Amino acid sequence: MNTKIRTLILLTPLLAFLGLSVFLFKGLWSDPTHLESALVGRSVPEFELPDLYQPDVSHNESIVGGRPMLINVWATWCPTCYAEHTFLNQLLADEGVYIIGLNYKDDSRGAAVRWLQDLGDPYQINLFDETGLLALDLGVYGAPETFVVDKDGVIRYRHVGDLNERVWSRTVGPIYYQAMLDAGLEIPEHRRELLP
Repeated sequence: MNTKIRTLILLTPLLAFLGLSVFLFKGLWSDPTHLESALVGRSVPEFELPDLYQPDVSHNESIVGGRPMLINVWATWCPTCYAEHTFLNQLLADEGVYIIGLNYKDDSRGAAVRWLQDLGDPYQINLFDETGLLALDLGVYGAPETFVVDKDGVIRYRHVGDLNERVWSRTVGPIYYQAMLDAGLEIPEHRRELLP
């Protein structure tokens, strides 16, 4: 047998193993809560959705912008949404963070309203996305997901999973507070340390 062919036969499994090892090793160090989004750096997509509390009132993309905000995708069927809800209430109460809620694929508007009545409502506006159309346009995989949107309605960051103090302090908060400063708004003194 030709030595080139023998070398090729021997090296092929080794190269395949090395390639697979690099691929798997890279996956160990990736952050599953930070998924790239084609919308980062772009405006929030156009939409028209009913208000959760007032079905005959609809909102469109004009509610986004004018000031930095979060868009938080949530649902009553989502246990992780339940886990993050206390922190969202805290962000509103302690720091006045402006949050738009996007209720995602809940079967019952009434169940969603009762959920907020029981747990508190951290949202300034709550959109009812029963079919998931806006969530689909945002590239949402599931709930919860949170988007940081600047004063111009441009998405600056997407976080997959629950918000908590650790996530807020390390990733989402610094981006939100930088958007606040860019808009000429004040941020809480104790949060200035989060900025680079």
